[in-house]
Amino acid sequence: MATSRLEINFIRLLSRCESIASEKRGETEWRLEKYVGALEEMLVALKKSASKPPPETLTDYTRKVGFLKGLIVAEKLSSPTEKALANQFLAPGRTPTISSERMPATKTVHVQSKARCTGEMRSELFGTVSSSAGLPETDLRHRSRSIPADERQSTAELDAVLQHHHNLQEKLAEEMLGLARNLKNNTLAAQNIIKQDNQTLSQSMRQADVNFEKLRTESERLEQHAKKSVNWFFWLMLILVSFTFISMILFIRLFPRLR
Repeated sequence: MATSRLEINFIRLLSRCESIASEKRGETEWRLEKYVGALEEMLVALKKSASKPPPETLTDYTRKVGFLKGLIVAEKLSSPTEKALANQFLAPGRTPTISSERMPATKTVHVQSKARCTGEMRSELFGTVSSSAGLPETDLRHRSRSIPADERQSTAELDAVLQHHHNLQEKLAEEMLGLARNLKNNTLAAQNIIKQDNQTLSQSMRQADVNFEKLRTESERLEQHAKKSVNWFFWLMLILVSFTFISMILFIRLFPRLR
């Protein structure tokens, strides 16, 4: 099915939005938000169009537009913790927008955004610790009490989420390593079995060749023996017939018929 003009324009604008989202933007950057608004309007028109793409493609387009909207909202948050939590719930697209991409650009933007939020959180945390190093204990307690409870809870939840993802990544790496070992062992075992089968087949073929040569030799000998036996039988019968004929003639000569 041919791609409509509306879908081509939508893909171009979406690719442009993904390119802008992957770049480092300042606070005065306004193009991404405007472009995403135009993307929403084009997506609605694309869903109502007679030549709309397949449902799977429309679903991926909707995920990408929703991801860009969520990214804009997350960047407007003031706290790095809130930004990191908001980024955790973003769902990037599953397929590349253009054919030249090896992986979806939204996934790349998602990874960059999470890394940026994590860096901001670390900077804020280290800055708070370093600035609090010279304060007395009473000031530290007062400052820790002045931190809102929801922010401390969000930080704890973020730490738990990060630790959970770290554990999942380690578990996945161990499973992949185990699968790679099993695959290597199975490959070596299959290679040894195939090698043994090839050796057995080669021996069988050599034995079959030897048996064929023996069979041919014996066949030739049997054929020669059969020819020789036929020749001796023929000469024996000829001699017997000749002897019988001569005997009859002699008998007739020696014993004539009585009158």
